Amino acid sequence: MAENEDLLDYEEEEESSTQMQVVTGNAIGGTETKKGGYVSIHSSGFRDFLLKPELLRAIIDCGFEHPSEVQHECIPQAILGMDILCQAKSGLGKTAVFVLATLQQIDPVDGQVSVLVMCHTRELAFQIKKEYERFSKYMPNIKNAVFFGGLNIQQDENILRTEHPHIVVGTPGRILALVKSKKLNLKFLKHFILDECDKMLIQLDMRKDVQEIFKCCPHEKQVMMFSATLSKEIRPICKKFMQDPMEVYVDDETKLTLHGLQQYYVKLRDSEKNRKLFELLDVLEFNQVVIFVKNVNRCVALSQLLVEQNFPAISIHRGMTQEERLQHYQQFKEFHKRILVATNLFGRGMDIERVNIVFNYDMSEDSDTYLHRVARAGRFGTKGLAVTFISDDEDAKILTEVQERFDVSIPELPEEIEISSYIEGR
Repeated sequence: MAENEDLLDYEEEEESSTQMQVVTGNAIGGTETKKGGYVSIHSSGFRDFLLKPELLRAIIDCGFEHPSEVQHECIPQAILGMDILCQAKSGLGKTAVFVLATLQQIDPVDGQVSVLVMCHTRELAFQIKKEYERFSKYMPNIKNAVFFGGLNIQQDENILRTEHPHIVVGTPGRILALVKSKKLNLKFLKHFILDECDKMLIQLDMRKDVQEIFKCCPHEKQVMMFSATLSKEIRPICKKFMQDPMEVYVDDETKLTLHGLQQYYVKLRDSEKNRKLFELLDVLEFNQVVIFVKNVNRCVALSQLLVEQNFPAISIHRGMTQEERLQHYQQFKEFHKRILVATNLFGRGMDIERVNIVFNYDMSEDSDTYLHRVARAGRFGTKGLAVTFISDDEDAKILTEVQERFDVSIPELPEEIEISSYIEGR
């Protein structure tokens, strides 16, 4: 199907009154880190948003005192029901924007799904559900559920029939299957949200699923879309789903480079990577580490090798069953394992606060993927270290693209690295 045909349902004149809000300046420069991890340039607290007392209690329990910049810009408009299109750096609390905004507005009715959140991976869907649980802990009448492929669909149908969730999180393929089987009814939906929206809308097959689901929802609803990277090509596609959205963009791509993240490269042959990785893991101090590789076979092999060398390693890749992936994700998140070997599956949206070092064992295929990978080590504006192995001309070319696009200099790894440059409080 041609791209323009795929969009026929949403061809409407774009209104010139679209509200455009460009965030200027360094989003997290010259700031201090507050308890709970978010960095704020605003003195106002979450209380200023006039949130429900139950929400404020949950926010305080999480240790968050001040909203991040993206939260400060988006939450007031989002809780008023305005459509939002937001690009902001990884790790600055975009998830909390739509979780808090929808929980603030929700008026639960038994048997009616009010909120639908979709994302492109099962792990991210699972994580978003956990965020809803965390922020709705004092709202016991709110029920949420998560649905994604890889598990028995009858299990999902039973949950819909018996638990009647008000908030549904999931991946487009499984959500569409539940809608088509008439087990998931979206006719009362009030909030339609896409997280990492570019990933879903760039791929035509996934975009088609999203559109089919969208057409099953009421015309009057709030639409919110979020991503760390929103190219100029994808923005008009996003806006075809929306009505006069407030747009929040970082004004310059160079601002996407994460503050506090030290980035280096090591030039070496492919056969030398294991020895260098083990050497660095021995000398560097780390809380948790993510090591990115280019395919499943290398992920399995490297993970096994690390375990054989007595490193506390675990892996996540597409070759696993869904149960295995979630189990490994939970083990890493709960700090039972300190080293994760992963494919790009783990490259977007995963919040593991203790990760402070990322290795690109295999260079990413493009600058976008590089940004999402290294963002694992700079979550919530904290310090971190990213080390990239460069083994051929193609790797070097992508490293050059990263430096030019984000206006950042990535030097060769020095003999010694000052611990305080990548570990908080040192």
